[in-house]
Amino acid sequence: MPAEFTASPSRPPRGRRPGRNATRQAVLDAARARFAADGFKATTIRGIAADAGVDAALVMQFFRSKDELFAAVMAISPDALAQLADAFGGPEHSLGERVVRAHLSVWEGGSKDAAALLAMLRGAITNEGATAQLREFIESRLTEESNRRALDDHDSAVRVALAASMLIGIVVGRKVVRVPLLVGEDTESIVERVGPALQEILAPGPRPVSSPAGGQSADGQRRAENID
Repeated sequence: MPAEFTASPSRPPRGRRPGRNATRQAVLDAARARFAADGFKATTIRGIAADAGVDAALVMQFFRSKDELFAAVMAISPDALAQLADAFGGPEHSLGERVVRAHLSVWEGGSKDAAALLAMLRGAITNEGATAQLREFIESRLTEESNRRALDDHDSAVRVALAASMLIGIVVGRKVVRVPLLVGEDTESIVERVGPALQEILAPGPRPVSSPAGGQSADGQRRAENID
């Protein structure tokens, strides 16, 4: 048989090109396998494209980012991602409350998104690989904002890890472990209590000026000198 008619193992056989829906499904299947094998952070769009036998640009036509592709694999809608991203818009002083409220709305609402996320969370509790995927996915939603605030690398990573742990922990307590007091609290009550803590993690205010020897602040020392 002529070589040109021999199907290459790394290239799909020639013939009628698959339809758009079939190609999109092939990308989703490849992404699901990659995320499961390599984790969210290590998975790349190029790797997924290679596995699906398509160009990386085509993957980006279907899904605008790795976050959106992961969400599609987990049956989470783009609207849910947009809701989480929109929480970072608005006044600086209420960032923490908006982020907590957005996460609770997405995770605890009655939509298919909430059901998919909770299923992923329950699986993560007993599966180490799923735990890493979930943690890295949530952290990715917070990392971009931390980078925009130009925090140093280590401080940014610690703050993102703390914020992600808090957000996951709240949902675990309310929806999985079902701690009675947490289950009984309404959303705004949780937001009111957790928002300020998350605010300090994501948007820390200026640190207080350390007091000089003797316990007086710099301002207090200057006032004492003026009195003398």
